[in-house]
Amino acid sequence: EEQEQLLQHRPDQPRSPKVLKVAIIGAPNAGKSTLSNQLLGRKVFAVSKKVHTTRCQAQGVVTSEDTQLIILDTPGLTSPLKAKRHKLDESMLKDPWESMKHADIVLVLVDVSDHWTRNCLSQEVLKCLYQFPQIPSVLVLNKVDLVKKKFILLELVAELTEGVVNGQKLKVRFDPERNSRSSSKTPKISQVSLSEIRAYESHSLQETEKVQEDCNLDSSSDTGSNLVSDKVQDPNPCGHKNLKNMKGWPGFQEIFMLAALHGEEVDTLKRYLLMQAKPGPWEFHSGVLTNQSPQVICNNIIREKLLEYLPLEVPYGVHQVTEMWEEGPSGELLIMQNLVVPRKSHMMMLIGRKGKIISKIAQEAGQDLMNAFLCDIRLKLRVEVKS
Repeated sequence: EEQEQLLQHRPDQPRSPKVLKVAIIGAPNAGKSTLSNQLLGRKVFAVSKKVHTTRCQAQGVVTSEDTQLIILDTPGLTSPLKAKRHKLDESMLKDPWESMKHADIVLVLVDVSDHWTRNCLSQEVLKCLYQFPQIPSVLVLNKVDLVKKKFILLELVAELTEGVVNGQKLKVRFDPERNSRSSSKTPKISQVSLSEIRAYESHSLQETEKVQEDCNLDSSSDTGSNLVSDKVQDPNPCGHKNLKNMKGWPGFQEIFMLAALHGEEVDTLKRYLLMQAKPGPWEFHSGVLTNQSPQVICNNIIREKLLEYLPLEVPYGVHQVTEMWEEGPSGELLIMQNLVVPRKSHMMMLIGRKGKIISKIAQEAGQDLMNAFLCDIRLKLRVEVKS
């Protein structure tokens, strides 16, 4: 009830309000929801090692003095073919594009610990950036704590930016011998400017020559805001044929390196975003943390645990039905939820030997809900086979 009242209330506008809408996009499992939670300071978005944990667009609200950041946490960008293969909702294709349409700035998150995907941006991410070049974009390298040889991060910067940052050509100074000696040390850089990259390696020169000529990123050109459309454009216009030869995006304004899971350098990014806010009215009351209802938060946190503890595609077929949601005699929240599965074998996996799996899921989900709602939680889960 409190949450509904806060969402219905007119925002308590300060004297000179500022606001910034931040879209976070990237490949599935890059750490978008983890970063969103860290920026908010509380866990309200589900997080899992499995892909497609986030199923729809959700908003988080950070209010600091006269500034409000609206964080648009979106599903991982995926292709229509993969969406059909995994039987994903249509919203998982549309929501990232909708977020871009409303964003003031976009954070492109890349998991640098993934050896298979870290060397180039996905075609879906490139299409999004190509479609909305007028929106300032920032490259965020996540999970840098898992990269042992730190000079690799500089190579990734050159590749993922096509050698261009903030309209200037990168010149990365690179010394293999020095890197081999200092590979265990994390570079003390989170926001990477041109001068910091040049100073990090100071001997031989490795310059990225390839710059994509086809993308017109000149801020003084006549295109700019003319590309904005009320309707999300076709994700596959003919102009995208140029993207097939691109590994990165030459339009990033800044680069950040962080470890979202541990909160490392997240505050640096948060301060940068607060500084980018523009004068404008707040959209939410200062007491609002997210536009999600408590029931949706509860469902997502339980679903997160299902993804963690159930194998393969099993958790994606579980249907959640809330049977009870009421306040107890001591102010605690009583929640009972049925987990409906399509097969008896799935029920046995979910319950686990002597009920250990379902008990663990209930215990961990209950603890997360206590941290999210700041009250005592009594959570009961019941498993049944779909009749």
